[in-house]
Amino acid sequence: MTTPHRPGHPRRRVAVLGGTGWVGRHVCAALAARDDDVLVVARHPAPHIRPYAFVPLDLAHAGQERLTGLLRAHRVDTVVNATDALNATDGWSRADEDLDAVNVALVHRLLAALGALPWRSRVVHIGTLHEYGDVPPGTLIDERVPPRPGSAYARTKLAGSQAVLDAVRAGRADGLVLRAANVCGPHPSPASFPGKLVGMLHRALAAGEPMTVVLTDARRDFVDVRDLADAVVRAVHSPATGHALNIGSGRAVDLRTLVRLFVTAAGHSTDLIDERNRDVAGLGGAWTRADIRLAGRLLDWHPRIGLAESLGAMWTAATTDGPLQAEA
Repeated sequence: MTTPHRPGHPRRRVAVLGGTGWVGRHVCAALAARDDDVLVVARHPAPHIRPYAFVPLDLAHAGQERLTGLLRAHRVDTVVNATDALNATDGWSRADEDLDAVNVALVHRLLAALGALPWRSRVVHIGTLHEYGDVPPGTLIDERVPPRPGSAYARTKLAGSQAVLDAVRAGRADGLVLRAANVCGPHPSPASFPGKLVGMLHRALAAGEPMTVVLTDARRDFVDVRDLADAVVRAVHSPATGHALNIGSGRAVDLRTLVRLFVTAAGHSTDLIDERNRDVAGLGGAWTRADIRLAGRLLDWHPRIGLAESLGAMWTAATTDGPLQAEA
């Protein structure tokens, strides 16, 4: 899945901010498979990061000087920002100041820290397709679509992504922004819809009762977390800079289909599902479908894991490894 290490592709010292979280853990594994030197930075350690160097740090409140000192001491030449204010059990209802602390203020401090280093650094920032906001159903969202975020979460993610793009275009760093579609696959954040599905199925099976799911008519693009991690590795090693790239499957799936695929991939009948239909507020619009052609051209990246396979792996991980407590 990950781009293999090849002669002429130098090994990098990569700090993964939020490396204990859902996306971060897969990014760390993909970087290590590429033979990069991985440093995980997060509030608390986790069992799955034992192979990597680790620095405990509350990134939401760490000052710029602390960040600069950390990056200098470990001679970090590339930073992957995998932090996200949604990596908590209270989900997207978090207060605006919490969203701003992780999604915006931290990004500005990180960029200042990178600018204070005695060497030029690279940053790969993981944003979200929700930054584009509501678009007409059927739209293939490419990078030329003007972002019009409709939620506090999406607005703060856009502010962080824009800060990175502005810094890169001003020559203060090199790097890329990856606007990720909805993510699925092993070890989902409990705040995400896939993570909630895992919990619902666990409880339904334990109680011997139907799995009640409240659905809306939204259709969304879902990408496997391991495909996203592969895109991050390619972005770390790419010469491309100053772009926002959409990372998704290139398909829009209605949530009813997603739920049914998940239950059948977990080995159960769809008769287990008790569907309830209701308008549910989301992070973005009712439709997302990423145009991923630019990522294909600049990163030679394409998604490889199908949705059914991804959802099956998600359930297998949940029943063998146990749930992941997400880390911002």
